[in-house]
Amino acid sequence: MIPHLRKLYRPLKIFLITLGSIASAGIILAFTPAPFWVWYGLGTSEAQIEGRPDYIVVLGGAGIPSETGLMRTYYAAQAAAFFPDARVIVALPGDTADSLSSVRKMRGELILRGVAPQRILLEDSGTNTRAQALNVRKLTSPPAPLLLKERRTGGEVLLITSPEHLYRAVLTFRKAGFSRVDGIPAFQSDVESDISFSARKLGGRRWVPDVGDSITLRYQFWTQLHYEILIFREYLAIAYYWLMGWI
Repeated sequence: MIPHLRKLYRPLKIFLITLGSIASAGIILAFTPAPFWVWYGLGTSEAQIEGRPDYIVVLGGAGIPSETGLMRTYYAAQAAAFFPDARVIVALPGDTADSLSSVRKMRGELILRGVAPQRILLEDSGTNTRAQALNVRKLTSPPAPLLLKERRTGGEVLLITSPEHLYRAVLTFRKAGFSRVDGIPAFQSDVESDISFSARKLGGRRWVPDVGDSITLRYQFWTQLHYEILIFREYLAIAYYWLMGWI
């Protein structure tokens, strides 16, 4: 073996073994509900509504139409109906002059779901959660427009975002100086029907295994893997925000 390559062999071997061990652990955990409960914990640890918010802030996610964008606007519209005096802020970078931009589309989605246009404000420049929190703070500081009834308080906000993001978002907005920050995680609803099937009855080849009754193999395993990716990314983001002093 070439001498300079021999020096790299041991650290490379350790790296590959470590990477393989992590991948193996991830695959094993995907057959259990553990990833779901960690993801669920991120979504519920700071989820609360302790009072009537001045502002409902829906964080933009992946834009619209997208899974995260539609889920968040769905919950934001419900919150807006429950708190009719609160203004609704869409926080998503984009061109507000372009009717086809995601931030304008999210505004349009809220209007379609019954939120009055005059209640909606747009925060269109923040490109991460920290920037959005600071920009919303500026947007909501007097003499900025507050509630429909002009009830001025210390700046209570209700955040709407994806479950894995809610913990970091709430802590970031608190750090930005809001007097109270509540949160609603935009959880999706599972299909309540029995989705098992018989491959034989559907004319499947007999030599191919019938997995129709294995919901874990068909769906839950892949869902748990997806949760693991979300969790890993979010914990890295939480660590970064903590090191930066943003939470």
